[in-house]
Amino acid sequence: MPSSERKNSENKSSKKCPVQHALDCIGGKWKIQILNLLLSDGIKRFSELQKGLPGVTQKMLSMRLRELEKDQLISRKIYPEIPPRVEYQLTDFGRSLETVLLNIKNWGAGLIKNKK
Repeated sequence: MPSSERKNSENKSSKKCPVQHALDCIGGKWKIQILNLLLSDGIKRFSELQKGLPGVTQKMLSMRLRELEKDQLISRKIYPEIPPRVEYQLTDFGRSLETVLLNIKNWGAGLIKNKK
């Protein structure tokens, strides 16, 4: 979501539907996939996330990670090494999405099965 739209959206967040507010946090291309990778595999480095998400650009992945971090769904740890090492993991708040993500995964598996 463009930053101008997100700012408008944030100004109205107290009046927003809870479903829309949730979708603002986890909606958008790649966010669910990022959360699912971190839920399944725990701590991941940027390059590992990129490998696990074929087709995502470095710019898009960086942007989505920043958004998820801003929404406190993931945390980022930077190690003072050369070359720099950065790791991402779900926060406790992000882990609260586990049931939601598993339900989406199961629902998607059912869709795939029904299309065969």
